[in-house]
Amino acid sequence: MKRFIIIAGLLALGLTSCKKFLEEKPESFLVSAQFFKTPNQLQTAVDGCYKGLERPYVSVFLGLPLCEYWSLESLTGLSTNPFGTGNDEASFQRLDDIDPRNSYLLEIYKGVYVPMANINNAIANIETTTVVDATTRDKYLGQLYFLRAWNYFHGVQLMGEIPLITTVSSSIKDADVQVPKAKIDRIYDQIVADLVKAEATGLPYQDVSGHVTMSAVKTLLAKVYLTMAGFPLKKTENYQKAYEKAKELIDQPSSGLRLFPAYADLRNKANHNIGEHIFMVQRRKITANNELHFGMLPSPGKVNPPISVNTVFDTALLPTIPFYDTYKAGDRRKTEKSFFYTYKAGEVMNYKFWDDDAAVTGSSGNNIWLLRYADLLLVCAEAKAMADGGTTSDATAVKAYNDVHKRALPAETAGSVTVDEVLIERFHELAYEYISWYDMLRTRKTYDLANNRIVDILGFKALTHNRAFKESDLLQPLPTAEVLNNPKLLEPAQ
Repeated sequence: MKRFIIIAGLLALGLTSCKKFLEEKPESFLVSAQFFKTPNQLQTAVDGCYKGLERPYVSVFLGLPLCEYWSLESLTGLSTNPFGTGNDEASFQRLDDIDPRNSYLLEIYKGVYVPMANINNAIANIETTTVVDATTRDKYLGQLYFLRAWNYFHGVQLMGEIPLITTVSSSIKDADVQVPKAKIDRIYDQIVADLVKAEATGLPYQDVSGHVTMSAVKTLLAKVYLTMAGFPLKKTENYQKAYEKAKELIDQPSSGLRLFPAYADLRNKANHNIGEHIFMVQRRKITANNELHFGMLPSPGKVNPPISVNTVFDTALLPTIPFYDTYKAGDRRKTEKSFFYTYKAGEVMNYKFWDDDAAVTGSSGNNIWLLRYADLLLVCAEAKAMADGGTTSDATAVKAYNDVHKRALPAETAGSVTVDEVLIERFHELAYEYISWYDMLRTRKTYDLANNRIVDILGFKALTHNRAFKESDLLQPLPTAEVLNNPKLLEPAQ
């Protein structure tokens, strides 16, 4: 209570001190030309556009580490949240009809649009700059085109028709900032256009600093093509495009991409931005809560002896035991401290994002991977299997599948691969990486754990849900707060 009183007092003081300012009606932004004057300013502007990447993964509410993207894992029906972070999170866990006022929903929406103003502004100024040479300019633009595509790709998958903004508003008048929704195919056309432009900018295939690379661009483009081939667009010709784009990168010797020999290598700081890690959120060690990692660490009260210093709450994202049991005996991903860790009888912890520093000191500097090579390999295999009618013996596609599968189960080698086999492999390999829900949306398929098979999502009831999936569950509503700010969101998409 004392904390809320202090905050209220500070807010009152702030409102009093700036009352005159609030009475003014500003109608324009800071002129961009005042900033984009030197090479250092351009570099700063580009680096600042990466800031939004971490937002859905590392949010904090009243000091508690919460991650909006946990809600996506809850929607899959493959995880539990014993901590119980409130009704907003529980609504996803139960598969309720999501209230547009849900705070998690609002944060996911902001995760798309808060970075967009900076990205669009940087693109507009750098496209015409003469401050740096053409090669440097193109390197910056390649990164920015990718980042804009990245944000819109997540937004359109989750919410469907959303505003498409690619220009800079010259004022904050309603007529300039209130934008109607765009049709889904228009948004995907923009995403593809940005990624194709990024491909043409000559980005390097590797960059240990963590900036966007050509490998990241081609990986995302392959995933976009695969998604466009599925629901809701069903442009099936894109299965072959996804395969060809993935193969192009797999066959590229300059990429430096490879699967790590051991799963523990995924968490090794020495492997940041190299090998299997195609694109990551860059983080530095700080003293504040490290939300994603704290949410994966069990509190000492739940473990004897304690295995972490987390004293805030119990682990907030646990795999369900039925899902854990679908991994075959001998699957190396199931080995203790690979993907999972049994920290209490009958409860298995997600170990993918475990960080020794966070466990010991409560502070983490581990990057968060967003794109990794295993995902690309399985995109290649799935796309070709779909392009070939449901199963494929294509050498590149089968090898891509086997490379991922044999790392987990060395004794098993496939001579051909079906779509369902790839989808099960994706559920197992990419679990709890905020990818499975997107896979379910584009395929309209889910994982029937009891029978270890892929089934239609509509009408299927997951073990953690109160009811079966229905059509309206497949797109999240636009947040009420955004609709109030922009009534054009109620108009038909254009």
